[in-house]
Formats: sequence, C-alpha cells, structure tokens
Amino acid sequence: PPSADDLADEMEDVDFDDEGAEEPDAEAWETEDDEGVEEGMEAQDDSEVTFSLHSASVFCVSLDPKTNTLAVTGGEDDKAFVWRVSDGELLFECSGHKDSVTCAGFSHDSVFVATGDMSGLIKVWRVDTKEEVWSFEVGDLEWMEWHPQAHVLLAGTADGNSWMWKIPSGDCKTFQGPACPATCGRILPDGKRAVVGYEDGTMRIWDLKQGTSLHVLKGQDGHQDPLTCVASNQDGSLIMTGSVDCHAKLVSSATGKVVCVFKTESMAPKAPAGESEEAESNSVESLGFCNVMPLAAVGYLDGTLAIYDLSTQSLRHKCQHESGIVQLLWEESSAVVYTCSLDGAVRLWDARSGKMISEYRGHSAEILDFAVNKDASIVVTTSGDHQAKVFCVQRPDR
Repeated sequence: PPSADDLADEMEDVDFDDEGAEEPDAEAWETEDDEGVEEGMEAQDDSEVTFSLHSASVFCVSLDPKTNTLAVTGGEDDKAFVWRVSDGELLFECSGHKDSVTCAGFSHDSVFVATGDMSGLIKVWRVDTKEEVWSFEVGDLEWMEWHPQAHVLLAGTADGNSWMWKIPSGDCKTFQGPACPATCGRILPDGKRAVVGYEDGTMRIWDLKQGTSLHVLKGQDGHQDPLTCVASNQDGSLIMTGSVDCHAKLVSSATGKVVCVFKTESMAPKAPAGESEEAESNSVESLGFCNVMPLAAVGYLDGTLAIYDLSTQSLRHKCQHESGIVQLLWEESSAVVYTCSLDGAVRLWDARSGKMISEYRGHSAEILDFAVNKDASIVVTTSGDHQAKVFCVQRPDR
C-alpha cells in the first residue's frame, strides 16, 4: 500500500483551486499560503468577472461615467489598466509609471482617463485612441479628481498645494495650502469651488476661478488630527469632513461655518502617542450623503458604519462590521449604502432600517477600493489579493 509520503506527493499535483471553482459551495482547502487570511475568505466567490493582470495589490478603481462599461485600475505594481467590465478584457495599459498607481479616473464624459502614481507623475490618455495626450509631474500625490463638467483635473500633493490643469492644453493653476499635505479634496457640484482637507486638521474652500480661499476652518472649528475624507451633498450646500480624530463635521459651504459635529461616544479615539501599540486606534475612513433622504453615512476604522439623520442631527443607526471599513458609497437613487472592508467583503445596508441587505465575497484579502455603477447593478472591487472583481448586485426588491 502507498505510504503517507507517496500520497502527499500525489496530492501536490492536484490543483484544488480549479476543482473548487466549479461548485460554489466547495470547501476551500486550507494551504499554508492562507495563513493570515480569515476563515472562509476564500471559500466563496460571488463575483462574475475577475481581472487578474495586476501582480501586486490593486489600490484604486473607477468606472467610466458615460457608459459604465469600462474600468480603470491602478496598483502597487506601478501599472494601470483600462478594461471591459463585462468580461475583464484588457483595452489598454496606461504605461510609464514608475511608482504605485494610487489614483485613476475617467473624465465626466469618458473621453479621457487619468492615472497618477505616488511619486506625483500624472498621465492622461484619450480612451478611444488609447494614446497618451498629457503628462505632468508634481510632488508626492495624495489625491486626484476630475471636474464634474469640464476637462479639468484637480490634484493635491504632500507639499500642501492643490493643482488644477486644463486637459489636454495643460494650463495650470495652484492653490497654496498650509505647509503640510493636502490629504483629501473634492470639487463641489457647482464646479466653481473645491473643498480641500489638510494634515494639520484644517479645511479650505477654494474659488477655482479666482484661485482664492473663500473659507478656512481651523483651530476649534477644524479637526484636531489629519483629515481623511471630504464629501458634499447633491446641491453642494453641505460639506462633511472626516478625520483621524474620529469626528465628522457638517459644514455649510456658503458660510464656511460648522453646522454640527458627529462623534460617536463608544468609539475609542486614537491612542495617544507613546502608549502601547495594543491600544485601539480608530478614525473616520469614508463618508457620504444620501441623495434621496436627509441622511449621511460615516465609516470608521473600528468597523462601525454610522447613519446620521441630518434633519435632527442625531445618530439613526449603527451597523457593526467585524473589521475596519475602507470605503462607503451611496446608491445614486435610493437609501442604500455600500461598504467594503478589511475582511474582503462588500455589504449593502438599508439606511432606513439599519439592516444588512446582502453581502458579497470573493477576495482573499482586504478590499482597498470599489465603485458602483449608475443603476446600482454592479460593483467593481480592488484588493490586496492582486485582483479586481465585478459583482452583480441586482436585488429582488427593485
């Protein structure tokens, strides 16, 4: 009879992954490579399409706004790809980056796609011809965003500046912030102003045409720690800022005044410097406004999704995740909020009831970014497992 060693040798030739792929319920085999991966993370794959041309963590994804048929992803492998969502077919590679691609996005009309790497090299490609039409090098890149109505690109850098370019002419304007990184930014829906958050806890609203600062939030009005995210409601009248200090502030964009501060009592604030590493750290990681009800969502590193009622300025629901929330997005035309988290799952929550609607798995590592298409039928995710995935999220209640 064969010895245990012989059996082990035979087992080595079997490719378990492929066998399991046929039956969605097949138990994933535990191999040594799975160390550090939570139980069950590999067991189920609810995705329709997997894009696997990246050879390292995939940091960012955007969908083309016009047709929602193309995705652009950027990764730690210094590469960015434009590919078809329906079948994962590569359209073209955005080549020439020499550092991790951390920002990528399509212009409002899907004519151009921009990719930016950590070292500050930004490139713009024309989608139909697949040709590079513009590139520019800034300081270390923190964030990048297209204008909602024009071929204009805005980016924030580690030296505190925000840059604005007309594409493809390259006409340029800079907005000088404090001497610390411009950590997050967003162009307001009117297209005339932008809100930028900084590492020193301050926030500025800029007039893009004049290049002047309309409002500055600092000191007690600002945050005590770096800003991590900013968002605005649909008409741009309200801005929300999130910070490492665990507070989310609601600000009137017209007056620059703080309307209210959301802080959740039970959440552990950031551990003071010098204390043991074990102390719980927490921060606001992502936030956004609902378009159809006066609600806002805030996602925290400790796994709490808080739904706030803007009319009463009170906490409406707390939805607990097992692990940290990386990002959240609202559906365009309903009170449904999507979260992706460090446990590799995408979850849909009904913000009215605070109940989870559904959960989608398929990644074997944390999800780092995701995008939802306009009619909320698909979600595209990127992960530390070197893959991007497309999930169909059609729901029976529509």
